[in-house]
Amino acid sequence: MTVHLHAQGLFSWGEWAERLSSELHKPGRAEDGSDYFDCWVAALSGLLISHGVADAGAILDLQKSWQRAAEATPHGKPILLENDPQR
Repeated sequence: MTVHLHAQGLFSWGEWAERLSSELHKPGRAEDGSDYFDCWVAALSGLLISHGVADAGAILDLQKSWQRAAEATPHGKPILLENDPQR
């Protein structure tokens, strides 16, 4: 998704690198890098918000929906938003 949004001109690689680096260096991040994916998501979410593509509430609602879908999906099956019992 990040590569696609860059290809569409939403942000430059420099802007992306700066945002991701900022997330990676925030206090409290895992020293072993185990939260790298969380940093990536936070960086992308921040760019989406700052560029007016999505608002923080919509992103949070979607994250919660994916989590519910993951919890409701049997092991080995694809996780689909349609699996969210609250959708």
